[in-house]
Amino acid sequence: MAYTTINKSTDHFNTKLYTGTGSSNAITGVGFQPDWVWIKNRSANANHHSFDVVRGVTKDLSPNLSNAESTDAQKLTTFGTDGFTVGTNGNVNGNGNNIVSWNWKAGTTSSISGGSITPSSVSINTTSGFGIYKWTGTGSTGTIAHGLGAVPKFMFIKNLSSAESWRVYHHSLGNATSLKLNTSDATFSDTGAFNSTTPTSTLFTVGNSDSTNKSGDSIIAYVFAEKTGYSKFGSYVANGAASDANFIYTGFKPAWVLFRKTTGDNWLILDNKRSSTSGGNLLDFHLRANLSNAEEDLSSATNGVDFLSNGIKLRKNNGEFNTSGVTFIYIAFGQSLVGSNNVPCTAR
Repeated sequence: MAYTTINKSTDHFNTKLYTGTGSSNAITGVGFQPDWVWIKNRSANANHHSFDVVRGVTKDLSPNLSNAESTDAQKLTTFGTDGFTVGTNGNVNGNGNNIVSWNWKAGTTSSISGGSITPSSVSINTTSGFGIYKWTGTGSTGTIAHGLGAVPKFMFIKNLSSAESWRVYHHSLGNATSLKLNTSDATFSDTGAFNSTTPTSTLFTVGNSDSTNKSGDSIIAYVFAEKTGYSKFGSYVANGAASDANFIYTGFKPAWVLFRKTTGDNWLILDNKRSSTSGGNLLDFHLRANLSNAEEDLSSATNGVDFLSNGIKLRKNNGEFNTSGVTFIYIAFGQSLVGSNNVPCTAR
C-alpha cells in the first residue's frame, strides 16, 4: 500500500462544541460524517458516551464505566453527513449545558477476512489509519484482519455483552501489559488480552481474556495506526520541572491529546477547541476519560500544557502529566503537518 501523508487532519478528526437544547438537536459543522462519536457534558457530572456506526445509532457505551452496552433512543439518534443528532437525554443534550464531542471518521463498511476470527461488521479508514471492528468472542486466542495497511500502535477494546473493563493496548507498554480506560489503575501484566502478541501490518491478536474475547460475547475494538502529520502514540519520562518541563515532538500541531501516567492516575483529555481563560497559551479546561466529573477550569499554576506547531510543551509539574521520573503514555491527533502545503502551523 502506498504511504499516505495527511495534510488536512480535520477531514478525519474534529472536536465539535455545542450547547444542549433538551430537545432533538442536530449538530453540524463536524466537516464529515463521524463514524465514532465520543460525547461529554462539560457543565455537569455525567458519564462519557461513545457511539459508532458499526454498532448503530442509540447503542451506547460509557468510556468511564465497565458497563455492558446499553440502548437509549434519546442519546445519539442519527449519524449525518456533517455531524449527528442527539435526543433529549441530559448527558448528551442537557438544556443550556456546554457539551463537547470528539469525532473520528472511519469509512468503508465492507467485510474483511484473513484472520481466524472474522468480524461481523467493520468500518475502516486506511488514510487515517483507523478502524472499528465488531466480533463474537471465541474464548481462545485468535487473530483479526484489520485492513489498515500499517501496524496498529494503539487500541481500545470493550466487551459489549458483559461488565468488563475497557482494555487499552499501547505499543509503548508492550504486548503483555494493559491499562483500563475506565479506571485510574496502574499498568498491569495482562497476557490474556492480546496473547502477548504485537499487531502486524495485517492482523491484531486477542487472547482468552473475557475483556477482549469472551466466548459468545460481542466485542468492539477501535484500532489506530500512526500516520505522519495526523497521529502519534508515544511515551515520555517526565522531568517534573515546575516551569520548563518536557517537550514532546509529534511533527504536527496537536488538536487532541490523551495523557496517562503508567503508575496510576486519571486519563487527562485536552483539545484545541476548549479555549484558555488565563489569557495565555495554556490549555485550561481539563476532562478525565475515567471520571464523570464536569469540566475543570485550571487557569492557575496547576495546568501548564501548550499545543505548539510541532508538538506538546509541558510547563508545570501537574501530576497528571508531569510527575518526575514517571513514564507517561500519550495519544495525539493533529491539526496539520509541519512544512505541509496547508496554512502555516502556529501555536494556539
